[in-house]
Amino acid sequence: MYVKGVGMTKFGFENRATWDMAYEASLEALEGSNLSVNDIDAAVISTVDTLVSDERQRHYPSLVSSLFKRRIPMIQIPAVCGGGGAAFWAANKLGYDNVLVLGVDKIAVNTSPVITNEIMNATDKVWEQNEGMIFPCSVALVAQQHMLKYGTTTDDLDLVAFKNHENAFLNEKTPFYRKKITLEQIKKSPVIASPFRLYDCTLNVNGAAAAVLSREKSDVEVAGSSLHVDHLGPFEREDMTTLTACGIAAKEAYKKAGISAEDIDVMEVHDAFTILELLSYEDMGFCKKGEGTKLIRNGTTKINGKLPVNPSGGLKARGHPISATGMAQIYEIVRQLRGECGDRQVSKHKYGLTQNIGGPGGSVIVNIFKKMGG
Repeated sequence: MYVKGVGMTKFGFENRATWDMAYEASLEALEGSNLSVNDIDAAVISTVDTLVSDERQRHYPSLVSSLFKRRIPMIQIPAVCGGGGAAFWAANKLGYDNVLVLGVDKIAVNTSPVITNEIMNATDKVWEQNEGMIFPCSVALVAQQHMLKYGTTTDDLDLVAFKNHENAFLNEKTPFYRKKITLEQIKKSPVIASPFRLYDCTLNVNGAAAAVLSREKSDVEVAGSSLHVDHLGPFEREDMTTLTACGIAAKEAYKKAGISAEDIDVMEVHDAFTILELLSYEDMGFCKKGEGTKLIRNGTTKINGKLPVNPSGGLKARGHPISATGMAQIYEIVRQLRGECGDRQVSKHKYGLTQNIGGPGGSVIVNIFKKMGG
């Protein structure tokens, strides 16, 4: 399959209806594809039925049918934080000529305790949460283990956050566009769950992103796509510092694309917490286990480095609207391959990768994109 067009709203805190955001992102994707909504044969939609939002729409495909006045096959795939990636993976396998893929959520419309409780539905609610293990605490334990085993420091985590905020400064679709966040601010921000400070954690926002997939050739091919799952909580893994499903999905995607990690020119990874970016470097084969810190310390993953990571700003600084995140990653990589990213454009662009995670590593989707004609 090939990507014809992509679209995305600005991510932020505006209290817009999800249908309004869905329409904006889908329309941009359709316009970029040079197709009309009447050319679409099917749609795959990811959104979560959440108590956070006042909409409470549990029949979203029919809402999209009403929006675009089409009676075609439409399915909804909620996969929490990995929803966008899961929807794209499914759409790539449906076999239709033209498929609209959409991720949309309105999360930043309630109090932090309500949002936190809602998001915790994506992980263990029996053993961990009874002990106060909300997401930052659960992943903080992973970071602590990585520090004990490999000598990772809070300075390394600070560099991940700083890099991604520098990139978001250049991205008009983020809440941090033209808002300077200094390394000193990051280091002095309040502790959330040691070793995490405020800037180690993503912020929940509202937004939508979409893509049009087609059998007809375009300038961007979906060269490899893989989805794998793991146990619900990090405490169930043999090694808490390893995202096992990530490694499996990456290897399968590389195999389908006929490439290796060394061929990737740019990627977007799921940095809901800064430690997850370092784990992603390691588990997808860009360095040895425990050596992700080397890549962030020597500048390899900066926009002008050998392997730019999260040129959009990542979840850390672009924001994380749950189901739309995976599609926002695809929006960025497709535009990077097309040379449409302005000041944050990377110089090399043949292969791009997206990695979307559901929960604290419970599901991982890796997609590889190839720029055709070079």
